[in-house]
Amino acid sequence: MFNLKSEARGFIAHGVSACAGCGMELIIRNVLDVLGSDTTIVIPPGCSALFCGFGNETGMKISAFQGNLENSAAYATGISRGYRAQGNDHTKVVAFAGDGGTLDIGLQALSGMMERGEDVLYICYDNEAYMNTGIQGSSSTPYGTSTTTTPGGKTVQKKDLLGIAIAHQIPYCASATVSHIPDLRKKVEKAKHVKGPSLLHIHCPCPTGWGFDTAKSVEVCRKGVQSGAWLLYEYENGKIRVNVKPKELLPVKEYLMLQRRFRKMSDEQVGALERAIREQYEKLLEKEE
Repeated sequence: MFNLKSEARGFIAHGVSACAGCGMELIIRNVLDVLGSDTTIVIPPGCSALFCGFGNETGMKISAFQGNLENSAAYATGISRGYRAQGNDHTKVVAFAGDGGTLDIGLQALSGMMERGEDVLYICYDNEAYMNTGIQGSSSTPYGTSTTTTPGGKTVQKKDLLGIAIAHQIPYCASATVSHIPDLRKKVEKAKHVKGPSLLHIHCPCPTGWGFDTAKSVEVCRKGVQSGAWLLYEYENGKIRVNVKPKELLPVKEYLMLQRRFRKMSDEQVGALERAIREQYEKLLEKEE
């Protein structure tokens, strides 16, 4: 027999699904499970647009709005201020965007939101390229990655989103990943209660764009943490805390070799990436108090 209660659990409809192995669905289901029903979400065009839909059609059970690619933070700001003007200081307003809509096209609006101290939680699910339009490189694409716009491999390092957020001196920002869900949920819970701007940068595996078997998403992201390719840390009220500290970082090659997007990297490039990763890790440890 059809069980209405079972079908209604959670805030994303059961019939809405991302591509096989994509981390985005796992992320948004956990994020909304922690935030709860008193949430309004802004989603730009991109992979995650399938959840909010358009017009009268939606796959979400909370209030959701699909805006433009470049101004999710601005839309979220307007909604948040509108709520406050009505005396509503409890509904959490969230922007949920990919790396292209965050680190490239949406960075100006995000910077303004953080500078002004707007009461918005901004979440970037980072699959490290423009995946739903043909796997073009973004400024979050790692060094050495082959994409349709960097076929020989990207020649510069990726942009530091948390570093940008910290420079704005916001109350809270953190990195997370699908291989460490309890850590992700704890950080969403912290961000939920922040009054002012907060930001979560979440590693989001894409089997299609990264080139690995769809069953390996969690394994790939775990190797990313163990090798330092994706560091888990948070910045809270002016202090940095590294959440996962491997006794010894795995060689980054163990992470790279799982993905076809790095297959063109030379040993020299792998070495350069290894040095950059270890330098960033050491700097974070030094900044801890």
